Amino acid sequence: MLATHVVVEGTLRPDGSLELDAKLTLPPGRVQLVVQPLPELPQDDPFWQMMQGIWAAQKARGHVPRSATEVEAERQAMRDEWEERAQEIQSVQDEARKIREQRA
Repeated sequence: MLATHVVVEGTLRPDGSLELDAKLTLPPGRVQLVVQPLPELPQDDPFWQMMQGIWAAQKARGHVPRSATEVEAERQAMRDEWEERAQEIQSVQDEARKIREQRA
C-alpha cells in the first residue's frame, strides 16, 4: 500500500531552499508542500531533557525503531486476528441460536 502523504522535517535555509531530514518515499510526480515552523524547546526544558535521555539510551543499546511498513504489517495482522475471532464468536452465537430454535 502506497502512502498518500509523508511528513518529513527539514531546515529552511536563509536562501529559501529546504534541506530535508529524510528521503521522500512518494512516487515521482507533482506534490504539494506545506511548510510549518516547528517550536524550539529550550535546552533546559525537563521534557526535552527526558526525551534526549531516552533517545541516547536507545542509541547506546543499539535500538533500531520499526519501519512504517513493519508497524502497518503488525496492525494488519492484529486486524486479521480480531476479524477471525469475531467470526468464531458469530459462529458460536449462530449455533446456540439454532439449538434454542430446535428446542422451542
